[in-house]
Amino acid sequence: MAATTRRVCLVALVVALAFLFFEGPAMAESGTTAGVSAQRLREVRSFLRSVNKAPVKSIQSPDGDIIDCVPISKQPAFDHPLLKNHTIQPSRHPYGDSKIASHPVTQTWQQNGKCPENTIPIRRTKEEDVLRASSVNWYGKKTPEDLQKFHLKASANSGHQYAVASSATGNYYGTEANINLWKPMTESPQDFSLTQLWVVAGFYSTNDLNTIETGWQVYQSFYGDNNPRLFIYWTRDAYKSTGCYNLRCPGFVQTNNQIAIGGALSPQSAYGGSQYEVCFLVWKDPGSGNWWLQVGGIDLGYWPSSIFTRLANRASYIQWGGEVAPSENGQTSTQMGSGHFPSEGFGKASYIRNIQTVDSSNSLSSANGLSLINPTPNCYNVQTGTSSNDWGTYMFYGGPGRNSNCP
Repeated sequence: MAATTRRVCLVALVVALAFLFFEGPAMAESGTTAGVSAQRLREVRSFLRSVNKAPVKSIQSPDGDIIDCVPISKQPAFDHPLLKNHTIQPSRHPYGDSKIASHPVTQTWQQNGKCPENTIPIRRTKEEDVLRASSVNWYGKKTPEDLQKFHLKASANSGHQYAVASSATGNYYGTEANINLWKPMTESPQDFSLTQLWVVAGFYSTNDLNTIETGWQVYQSFYGDNNPRLFIYWTRDAYKSTGCYNLRCPGFVQTNNQIAIGGALSPQSAYGGSQYEVCFLVWKDPGSGNWWLQVGGIDLGYWPSSIFTRLANRASYIQWGGEVAPSENGQTSTQMGSGHFPSEGFGKASYIRNIQTVDSSNSLSSANGLSLINPTPNCYNVQTGTSSNDWGTYMFYGGPGRNSNCP
């Protein structure tokens, strides 16, 4: 009888803990729900139950994040209908001298612990995070209308703004680059500023644009603070209905237990002071066809080729640079990169160095013949160059946004 009672108590305890995990955050954050309709709260809490997977361990980060250590086999990727019976696959790295010394990726949450083997660290989505979005459906997604101007390469004085270097059209199987890390100021919590690389195939005009994107971004309304954070993004239909930031929707298969996608990155560069950078490598594995991501020399995971259409085979061009998205029409004062123009050079302007591409033989080589996309050069600008040292092909980019020459 005593043993039976203990078993019943243990079952009750497990049920109670599960209830606290899935319902507790929503209940604890009820102070953030003033003025929110009951219908929207039900939608948000239903979404949280689906996106937050039960962890074997949770880590409270000093910056307020909660990092859940989720069994690798229970990660969000496997909710994708094409990945239900997916087996995690190996990779084969590109050949060639990358010229890039790997610098360890430092994230704030790592100060308070680490995730066990066979788990992955996932930044927990909180009720307050989703409530900052216009709707559950648009949480963690880009809006396609503003991005149309960029992918059609048309000039724009409002909407998303760019300072970008682009490869020529061709056949590409990946890219590697060292990206300078900064903490730009954003004019409003709804603005974002990012630095990233784009691996692209297809066309916006025919709704079959496929992209793989990764880098760092400051986006207060999404993350709840103004720290630069590691991010990924993907789409297969020109941002219409597929794709999202980080692990908000299924698709990316994470294989590493050390780095949290969406986690804050530190330390950041200082104007006229120490400079910090993160090495990003994206490449298409020649065996599996999957698109792998390496950050700071660590293989983080991959986008299975099956979730794409155009990118299932290869990319047609690659881009590197900065993007700013204002929340209002008109010119914003949100900074890009360091917030200073490329002409100020190293230590003051943001840079991306040793820009390389991967070819069909899985070999790295320096990018060349780059064109520039900078429709508002008095607000944000970009310059490229080459050197024989470990900078290889490089670019300086960024700017302050609104100023006397950019009203």
